[in-house]
Amino acid sequence: MTPSSSDAVLERLTHLHPKVIDLSLERVQRLLDALGAPQARLPPVVHLAGTNGKGSTIAFLRAFLEAAGYRVHIYISPHLVRFNERVRLAGKVIEDEPLIAVLEECETANGDAPITFFEITTAAAFLAFSRTPADIVLLETGLGGRLDATNVVERPVLTVLTPIAVDHTHYLGATLSAIAAEKAGILKPGVPAVVGPQPADAGDVIAERARALEAPLSRRGAEWSARATATGMAYRGDRWTLDLPAPRLQGAHQIDNAGIAIACLEKLASCTVGASHIERGLRAVDWPGRLQLLTRGRLAGVLPAGWELWLDGGHNADAARALAAFMEGWRDKPLYLIFGMLNTKDPESFLKPLARLVTGLRAVAVPGERATLAPEALCAAARAVGLEAQPAPSVAAALKDLVSAAREPARLLVSGSLYLVGAVLAENG
Repeated sequence: MTPSSSDAVLERLTHLHPKVIDLSLERVQRLLDALGAPQARLPPVVHLAGTNGKGSTIAFLRAFLEAAGYRVHIYISPHLVRFNERVRLAGKVIEDEPLIAVLEECETANGDAPITFFEITTAAAFLAFSRTPADIVLLETGLGGRLDATNVVERPVLTVLTPIAVDHTHYLGATLSAIAAEKAGILKPGVPAVVGPQPADAGDVIAERARALEAPLSRRGAEWSARATATGMAYRGDRWTLDLPAPRLQGAHQIDNAGIAIACLEKLASCTVGASHIERGLRAVDWPGRLQLLTRGRLAGVLPAGWELWLDGGHNADAARALAAFMEGWRDKPLYLIFGMLNTKDPESFLKPLARLVTGLRAVAVPGERATLAPEALCAAARAVGLEAQPAPSVAAALKDLVSAAREPARLLVSGSLYLVGAVLAENG
């Protein structure tokens, strides 16, 4: 069984379970037992859950740790362009040959037993991590926490809860408290937990769960704080008082994400990271698809002088509010939104915080996604919040339409789905 690329194996794995998402630990635990429990042979694990900011927090942590010379394994989801992005071995994106090897090993061990795509690929990541030396693993949940496939790691050195919001209600519950309870399911007895800014309901649930497990909490606004300053950002915590440069990542919310990552470093006794490493990491951190300005490429190249093309994978109301706060500084040019979203999301709640800042909208289907909302449905949601909206057959067509219709240079923002952003990055080259 020797496919020409990992894509062939990944395509086969999508058909192993009749349900796209079916939260459970039984299937992945069975497979991991058949593989010899690789999750028990990992370097120290930092386990992250939350609704917004997980990926950015991981990007900051990676930048800080690598600036200090540490080898970092990373597991994230989803990917933007290629699946390989989900797995970094000692800092490098996994190459096709080793990825194929662990995927096929998991496929053989699983046989014909039902298992979800995320479960079997998580097992493959654990297998790869267990065989490559590193100093630490940064492990992101896929959905929720309590029943997420990553939650088979029994004893992480640290758990992290980034901001929690109402999202994925079909799977996690209809209320913020219910969703927070699922996310807080990654907390472990006696294991320290770093907690980012939370709504009161979510914070109460996290605190109650932590008390029951005797898990020490390090919370933003209590044990640590991070704020913007005239010259960058300031961090205050249990161990450190730091005046730092501004993060390279755009948006005021990235101050909080950087603060979460620094608070994690305060709790990682096995890692020696100093202020100079944090400063270097803040300047070097990279996280594509989050308030990313495209300055060249096939799509960016069609824009006339003075136009800008931005990408952001935000897809819920809290992410939209963070976007709106950043876009307040964009009053010098008209702003147009190129919008696509999956049918598991609420387009109207996403668009509402943005409506007063956006001149018009072009709605597109998310390429290659069966669960995409139709452009006509997105237009209806946009008009419901007062936005001028028209459907477009593609992002490229939307760009050309907006350029031809506009009377002056403008900013264009592609948003609403990480899958849409990934498709744009792939097309842009």
